[in-house]
Amino acid sequence: MRRIVGIVLAVVLMGGVVAAVLAGREADDKGTATKTVRMVIGSEKAEYFADPEVVKALAARGYTVKAETSGSWAMEGLDLKGYDLAFPSSQAPAVELATRYRVHGTLPRPFYSPLVVVAHRSAAQVLAANGLATLDTGHRGTLRMASLLDAARHDRTWQQLKGASGYGELSGTLFISSTDPESSNSGALYLAAASYVANGGRVVADKGGLDRTEPLLRKLVTVQGAQQTGSDAVFRDFVSGAGNPLVWVYESQVASLLAGGQKPGDLVVLYPDTTVDSDHTVVPLTDDGKALAELLSTDRKLRRLAVRHGFRPQGDASEFATDTTYLKQALTGVRQAPVPTSAVLHEMARRARG
Repeated sequence: MRRIVGIVLAVVLMGGVVAAVLAGREADDKGTATKTVRMVIGSEKAEYFADPEVVKALAARGYTVKAETSGSWAMEGLDLKGYDLAFPSSQAPAVELATRYRVHGTLPRPFYSPLVVVAHRSAAQVLAANGLATLDTGHRGTLRMASLLDAARHDRTWQQLKGASGYGELSGTLFISSTDPESSNSGALYLAAASYVANGGRVVADKGGLDRTEPLLRKLVTVQGAQQTGSDAVFRDFVSGAGNPLVWVYESQVASLLAGGQKPGDLVVLYPDTTVDSDHTVVPLTDDGKALAELLSTDRKLRRLAVRHGFRPQGDASEFATDTTYLKQALTGVRQAPVPTSAVLHEMARRARG
């Protein structure tokens, strides 16, 4: 009888040891995370929050994040009950969400990305030869927005530009490819920048401004034909050599590509002399959401990881350690246009799409 009891006790003890080991492994996998934060984010940040190093860094500070993606403008129509924060890629939809959910105070903006134009080398050189751009290096320069918009207003073609005849890929109407402004943040911000320039350096804020800028903005959109709903597809097409020779994208997409070791020899990054920033803005809906937003802004490791994914942390341009052959570390000579309110931008996109 004693032998049987001893065997049973041994089995129980061994089972306890196995359970303890498994629990320890689970604890190791989860790090020290104690709080689960639910959030809805713009899809351009999905890779950042899925990065194992980001997951580990957040766990070390006591957080497990469950992120669901949504278009930044589509967030306005979501029911966010049960979420700790919303994290669109632009300030305008964030302000609308803050008003709807009665979130007061300054909304945190952990990082941002200016909008740029990527060009094939041949296109960039022709633009520079015709006064539409200037080149600082073989892979970086400045786009003169007023001149580009004037060319669009007068339906100029590549064939009308000196030097273009030597490049078979440069034909047809001169335009920048962008995403659908009614569904995509980057496309809407293209209209924001263009409308600011077309409106004499003033943000469009009323019907008069909408009426003045509508003819040009409609040209900018309708000349493109069918538009993509997301900037990732447009950028991938460009890198693969397909599509239009000029494309409106987030700087973070280029920076992330370079950080991954790719340096396309045909790529030129043109910073518009008037552009807009895509301010990734947090709308904290709970105390946990507010604490996580603060952590994203201040934690040094999380800021370094944001840079690795192409984002610029707020506050210190020197943290944006990039290959300056392609990218500007400091945005000198780049004017930031104010973005219209969400309501005005929605109406602007609707009119531009016709």
